[in-house]
Amino acid sequence: MTYVAGFLTPVPDENREAYIESSRKAWPLFRDYGALSTMECWGDQIPDGKRTDFKRAVALEEGESVCFSWIIWPDKESHDRCWASMETDTRWQELTMPFDGKRMIWGSFAPIFQASAEASE
Repeated sequence: MTYVAGFLTPVPDENREAYIESSRKAWPLFRDYGALSTMECWGDQIPDGKRTDFKRAVALEEGESVCFSWIIWPDKESHDRCWASMETDTRWQELTMPFDGKRMIWGSFAPIFQASAEASE
């Protein structure tokens, strides 16, 4: 079964194009390590929550937007191999991060249910 890496990142609004370009440059590396797909999403409707929300999760500051992203892997092994490569594959160090990585939240997830309109009967 597939495996998913998810990210929540605060990005300065002025860095939107740089963030998109960074994502474009990173994708071939993820693909080289077996990633099946990726999705980068710029916050559009991010409501304030009563206890917590996306903004508080990343300590969003004035002039920033929340980005929600994920990478789909064929399996956990491919994901783990890619993450390990970040210590040894120098191509990772050539990438820029146009955001504060200290406030990025990430995690990896094992799917427990999956559906799509394409697969519906």
